[in-house]
Amino acid sequence: MLQFLKAQASSLTASAADFLVTLAAVNLFGLWYLAASITGTIVGGIINFSINRHWVFAADTKAIKRQVLRYILVWLGNLALVTAGVYLLTNFFHLNYMLSKVLVSVAVGTSYNYIMQKQFIFSR
Repeated sequence: MLQFLKAQASSLTASAADFLVTLAAVNLFGLWYLAASITGTIVGGIINFSINRHWVFAADTKAIKRQVLRYILVWLGNLALVTAGVYLLTNFFHLNYMLSKVLVSVAVGTSYNYIMQKQFIFSR
């Protein structure tokens, strides 16, 4: 249970960076909300990998190249799920793009991301 809670703290940290980058990209740089969301997801993914590798799963003694490759595979799935979810909720349900991003990120982060990181990326 402690590992799950640490993973959620890591996810919150990465999500905060993700959301800040997304907001800045839209409001300061005028990017389309979906491009901004993808940019934020990239930043959050880098932060999440680092925190999870060192703190959550204590896997920093294992081969980083293998972990990075596996993380990229899982992260591409995360990117697809988040991007599709944000697009669907924003365009078809007319939710604000940030509310869409929060809802989708929480759902994907507590299910898909945690399970894949624990079982596939940092366990071996």
